[in-house]
Amino acid sequence: MKIPFLLTVAAIALLSSCGNKGKQSAENDKFMPDNPFAKVSTLPFQTADFSKIKNGDFKPAILEGIRLQMEEIKAIAENPDVPTFENTFVALEKSGQMLHRVNGVFNLLSGANTNDTLQKISEEMAPKQAAANDAIFLNTKLFKRVETIYNKRAELKLDLESNRLVEYYYQKFTLAGANLNDADKEALKKLNAEGAGLEAKFTNKLLAAAKAGALVVNDKNDLAGLSPEEIEAAAKAAKTAKMEGKWMIPLQNTTQQNDLQTLTVRETRHKLFEASWNRAEKGDSNDTRATISRIAMIRAQKAKLIGFQNYAALTLMDQMAKKPEAVKQFLDRLIPNATAKAKEEAAEIQKVIDQEKGGFKAEAYDWNMYSEKVRKAKYDLDENQIKPYFVIDSVLKNGIFYAANQLYGISFKQRTDLPVYHPDVKVYEVFDKDGGSMALFYCDYYKRSNKNGGAWMDNIVNQSKLLGLKPVIYNICNFAKPADGQPAFISFDDATTMFHEFGHGLHGLFADQQYPSLSGTATARDFVEFPSQFNEHWASYPKVFNNYARHYKTGEVMPQALVDKIKKAATFNQGYKLTELLAAADLDMQWHSIAADAPLQDVDKFEKEALKNTHLDLSQVPPRYRSSYFLHIWSNGYAAGYYAYLWTEMLDDDAYAWFEEHGGLTRENGQRFRDMVLSRGNTIDLATAFRNFRGSDPNIGPMLVNRGLK
Repeated sequence: MKIPFLLTVAAIALLSSCGNKGKQSAENDKFMPDNPFAKVSTLPFQTADFSKIKNGDFKPAILEGIRLQMEEIKAIAENPDVPTFENTFVALEKSGQMLHRVNGVFNLLSGANTNDTLQKISEEMAPKQAAANDAIFLNTKLFKRVETIYNKRAELKLDLESNRLVEYYYQKFTLAGANLNDADKEALKKLNAEGAGLEAKFTNKLLAAAKAGALVVNDKNDLAGLSPEEIEAAAKAAKTAKMEGKWMIPLQNTTQQNDLQTLTVRETRHKLFEASWNRAEKGDSNDTRATISRIAMIRAQKAKLIGFQNYAALTLMDQMAKKPEAVKQFLDRLIPNATAKAKEEAAEIQKVIDQEKGGFKAEAYDWNMYSEKVRKAKYDLDENQIKPYFVIDSVLKNGIFYAANQLYGISFKQRTDLPVYHPDVKVYEVFDKDGGSMALFYCDYYKRSNKNGGAWMDNIVNQSKLLGLKPVIYNICNFAKPADGQPAFISFDDATTMFHEFGHGLHGLFADQQYPSLSGTATARDFVEFPSQFNEHWASYPKVFNNYARHYKTGEVMPQALVDKIKKAATFNQGYKLTELLAAADLDMQWHSIAADAPLQDVDKFEKEALKNTHLDLSQVPPRYRSSYFLHIWSNGYAAGYYAYLWTEMLDDDAYAWFEEHGGLTRENGQRFRDMVLSRGNTIDLATAFRNFRGSDPNIGPMLVNRGLK
């Protein structure tokens, strides 16, 4: 979710104090009039001018943005006039515009193209940002103004979005601890500052751990099974790391690694899996276990101060699920079927190993390779037959853009005149159904050693009618970059990931809100994944699929026989896929159900016992993310929220069922979904928004069918 960055005068000392610094450091931190963030960008959509932005611009711009916003907040909090919606809520929404400009760019670069300087700034600024949020949400004078308007909102006859904004802020203040006494507020501020610093430190440690954990291979024969292009890419990666003559396989953010599917040398598979599993548990400076153990305790103590049993109970209050018990009930419905199916799949894998006289018991690092053999045997489907039909450029232009045009009437034109932060980045201008220019879309798809793992979407500029802003959106992925001159092949799963992230993009592109706090993707976590996962369905929709899944040499559509095999195999390996997700979601919930008076946790012991407690301790099916590299929950805002991917899968499968019942991919259906879901932001109760579209509450049935569990 996107939360406005607001400050009060109470934060001056905390935010401007940087300790004893030398004269040179003070000079470097001085804000200069020519800082690129000093004024609104003159580029289209006020997008960032990356050609003018330097590392040294960020810290002084952040501090100056804080100073400016403190002045604005002071004026709101100490306004002698009677509190009104305009002089309190609208004024809050207008505050901090410079800070939004710099944070939008800093968040992008520190995640997708970071360096030592940006990482240092991130760690240094994180506690100050936490103090800033405390300074606004724990401000007694300001809360009284918010509370006054909240209590008489029925009399004010506000429009629906304005009324929603009042309710949003009131809940935000109360969940942040606005009702605490002064002593407890001070204790909370200390916890928040420490926690923010540790979260930034975790992110930097994990990036370094993943980079250092890449598997280095000395003998080319150990890479048997990889394609010539993949081996060439591994050699290039090693050369870049100054290990010429060797081969390097960089780590992905998940436990399982793509190359485990094709590496035929079992020892290499074992080494690659261990490199992934232990990346952040080597007892070195990149070991994250002490960091996350302390973060978990800070969150538990914070929840107790605010009046909740645990952090999960606190953070779920503004989600669709509302309570940890609802999440537990939802997950418990899935676990028995998922693990039973995973065990059946394990038996099939072991059967293949025994038939080949392998002489070993299947382990987690064998699963991908042998499940692929099972798939070939059951469905006569070979991944190598599929890949030539999935090239990134075609997936984007002939798949994602095509589906968006057919559903919503929008079109895209590449902009080569706008500066980018890396040569891999492409920019597209987005035009609405009437031809009017509506947004910019940046995409950055290739993995780099200075990029966080995974895939994500965010904004450089957030949409707001109040501020006269149109959205500037970006998608980040981590696909292997091909050797020079080679096509960028990806798997069908990767293509689906591209559709997923663009689903988030559509949620941001179609934002049509007055207030930035309610705009676009600024919704509950267990709703925000609904549009993204819903968009995945179009990756396999025949009209869309046949438009982009074409052979990279001949341009021919994938043969129908091969398409049919993919469809028949759609529910294959779903026991594994669902179980690894459930294990991660359950780990997340148990970490955030720790009581404030519990002892500091031994991370590995806690993880082992947590999985055992919920019968998810299958050695062959490890969690999608181990605790020590679970970026979502320790730094990316998904604490007690990873279940959202499964919760929203229930929503998206049910919503897609509505499309199937009403003619599938049509402009009329797309417009209805845009109007009732994608363009609503957080201006309406989210359960109501779904109910209005579907005509009923969410039904888990379609999800179970799609997973092959029903």
